[in-house]
Amino acid sequence: MALDRTQKAELVAELNAVFGEAGVVVVTRNLGMTVAQSTVLRQKMREAGASYKVAKNRLAKIAAQDTDYVTISDLLTGPTALSTSVDPVAAAKVVVEFAKTNDKLEIVGGAMGTTVLDAEGVKALASMPSLDEMRAKLIGLVQAPATKLAQIAQAPAAQLARVFNAYAEKDAA
Repeated sequence: MALDRTQKAELVAELNAVFGEAGVVVVTRNLGMTVAQSTVLRQKMREAGASYKVAKNRLAKIAAQDTDYVTISDLLTGPTALSTSVDPVAAAKVVVEFAKTNDKLEIVGGAMGTTVLDAEGVKALASMPSLDEMRAKLIGLVQAPATKLAQIAQAPAAQLARVFNAYAEKDAA
């Protein structure tokens, strides 16, 4: 697919904006995936709040120039695609899960800010809890003491009510 100069400039600007707000960029190599497989991967990426984009390596290198992701330029050789997400774990998680069931997607590496990751680094990143999971755990930890405090505060009142109820039943008998 031949692109003219303005289309290339637009693509570079779009990729540069993506690199500017991305928390992680994962570089994968497409080893003959079908359109249906790519569509499934893109859908899983969207559900996780990430994106999967096939881009020309030269244009991706130009787009990465003034960003933290200039370090991925060496990984952009051959038929590559870029998976990005604002959440530092989302894109890596989806790519690693998809690569487990599809041998036509190879994880080349990636970057998290200025930190370059090899394929094992991306897999390690994918094993971490996502931002939403971390928020849920934090909220659970914050709520747990308040719940216990409320239970402790209610316990004496409940015991008094049972004692009064027992006396009332005794007097009624």
